[in-house]
Amino acid sequence: MAPLPYTPDMASKKAKTPEPTTIFLVRHGKTPTTGSVLPGRAKGLHLAEAGVQQAGRVAQRLAALGSDSFAAVYASPMERTRETAAPIGKALGHRVQIRKGLIEADFGEWTGRKLRELYKLPEWQKVQNYPSGFRFPGGESFTEMQTRITGALQQIVGDHPGQRVVCVSHADPIKAAIADALGTHLDLFQRIVVSPCSVSAVLFTHTGPMVLAVNSTGDDLSALVPS
Repeated sequence: MAPLPYTPDMASKKAKTPEPTTIFLVRHGKTPTTGSVLPGRAKGLHLAEAGVQQAGRVAQRLAALGSDSFAAVYASPMERTRETAAPIGKALGHRVQIRKGLIEADFGEWTGRKLRELYKLPEWQKVQNYPSGFRFPGGESFTEMQTRITGALQQIVGDHPGQRVVCVSHADPIKAAIADALGTHLDLFQRIVVSPCSVSAVLFTHTGPMVLAVNSTGDDLSALVPS
């Protein structure tokens, strides 16, 4: 069978590359157990009053960029992330969509345990210094968590070429996603700080990601553009 004739149209299709997508990663607001308990995927944990206020402020910060410039708002299935995403969705004019890939790590048997107790375990040093080799007893490994969150973000990027998107998730998944975007080994991801209701931004291009901000808790997000 003879090959199809070459046309200029075919060249333009081959040369076309997807437009970059900016994902704003927001950690959920404070809960009554933030900093004292490893909540994981336990149900029934809601935002504290301080967290509700934080969610309102971060919604205003994002809306200041122009509500019509955002294409979607996604959240982890957990109550605390959905409650953080609700005012963001309202401010940006979007219904919050749930993405399972944005969920917190599965801490297994450590779920709900007090951090001061976990600090004393010999395994805690591995969590901090060799997370790529650690699996939570009866739960998820850090490597699986990173693969899950980065896969979820890639799907969202594919759904929103050339657009801005908000994803509300949890500290460890966001830190793991940022480490991946930076090309940093997972064993160093604990050096990244992601505070409650902070904003981190990553520009996903066809040649690779560009980290625009990490743990932004100030007021002005207008500088989050590639230089």
